[in-house]
Amino acid sequence: MNFNTLLSFRSTLMVLMMVPVIGMSQGLEPKAWSLEQCINYARDNNLNVRKQLLNVKIADASLLQSKAALLPNLNGSANHVYNWGQTIDMYTNQFATERVQSNNFYIQSQVTLFNGFHKLNQIRYNQLNLMVNKLSVEKTINDISLNVVTFYLQTLFYIELEKTSKQQWEVTKQQVEKIRKMVDAGTMAQGELFNIESQAATEELAWIEARNNLSISYLTLSQLLDLNNQPDFSIEIPDISRIGLSENIPAPKEVFDYAAENQPDVKGYKINLEMAMRSLKIAKGGYSPSLTLGGSWGTGYSGAAKEGVNKMDILYPIGITQNTGETVLGYGQTYESYRTKSFSNQIRDNENKSLGLYLSIPIFNGLSTHTAIAKARVAVENASLDLELSRNNLNKVIQQAHADALAALQKFNASEKKLRAAEESFHYAEKKFNVGMLTSLEYNENKKNLSKAESDLLQARFDYIFKTKILDFYLGKELTLKN
Repeated sequence: MNFNTLLSFRSTLMVLMMVPVIGMSQGLEPKAWSLEQCINYARDNNLNVRKQLLNVKIADASLLQSKAALLPNLNGSANHVYNWGQTIDMYTNQFATERVQSNNFYIQSQVTLFNGFHKLNQIRYNQLNLMVNKLSVEKTINDISLNVVTFYLQTLFYIELEKTSKQQWEVTKQQVEKIRKMVDAGTMAQGELFNIESQAATEELAWIEARNNLSISYLTLSQLLDLNNQPDFSIEIPDISRIGLSENIPAPKEVFDYAAENQPDVKGYKINLEMAMRSLKIAKGGYSPSLTLGGSWGTGYSGAAKEGVNKMDILYPIGITQNTGETVLGYGQTYESYRTKSFSNQIRDNENKSLGLYLSIPIFNGLSTHTAIAKARVAVENASLDLELSRNNLNKVIQQAHADALAALQKFNASEKKLRAAEESFHYAEKKFNVGMLTSLEYNENKKNLSKAESDLLQARFDYIFKTKILDFYLGKELTLKN
């Protein structure tokens, strides 16, 4: 068995992923990183978290836009046009054959008074969408935290394993020197020296492998934090033996009740269900009539619009008398000449204003509303099943984590007993070997048993710590090695 057992939660949680993080900021470079420092650094600088935060900004902008949709709109237009050839001037309502310049100015505003609560439901939908994106950030942070804990504990394991392997090798080297002296003195056979030297070479190889594994583990953790250019990267070594191995492991129901209300995964599925129900209300709003209040103001200018200059009185014939045949004159007024009406006068005179209520009643739209409602109902049912599946999966994961923690505790207790027995056996064998009552093969066998017992206990301790940290995670506790 090796430390890979500590990674078994990967297949059950399915949340661990190797993720890059940005380089270290200046002035924040500790000589030895604690678990909390590693987690906080990864949380603050991870690129996936930063991408999720961009989605939060987009969702926030969508929410602001849906709220602003409740306000009246205001649009204006203007044009400047030249016409050639025969055309009807829109302001004089007469034919114009010469080049005519015209200008039009228009402002319009509308506000929706009622549309089946579509806009209000859209606002609520966007509020829920913003919450879902924030939960996605939280989930990504949790995944990163678990990932860091995994490789941090792996590195601690190899630190302890490298130290233990080296100590075992040092003890065997001392035995080699002692036996060599005994062989030189003729009190022990040469073969015994060969056997103990072989054991020393085996333990040296084990130490080298543990040291290489430690280097690789450090590299993996530093790459996880994107500290590739930090050759002196190291981590704090807490006193693992001070972490209590209590048999009071929380019950699965206690863990599930808390996690079901606080884990971002489940909370996200709950909100997805609310969003689906809100989408159904939006779709049903398609059957509702809409009432809009609108108003406009417009004016314009035409080069074909004329006005008289220098008014004067005139007499003009209007008929003749019947008896005498004399011409009858009428009195009138005319202008000496004509000019185009001024721009300011036309803008004032050509004003047009409107204010009205507009009612739109949907009668038949190709079953588009009916289809949208049917799809929305399916989406609600699907979201409900997703929520139920997420709760079931969470319950299974917690039950498995609880069983793993109990098994790890039992394994630790058994490994502790095994180590005590192996230590007593080895000390007894060592005394017999020193007085020549035990062969080197038998001595080496006892030494191997002790080494394996020490390694098994070390693995069992780290396995228990890791499994209990998973339960702590689901209980919302801080991921730390300080207790």
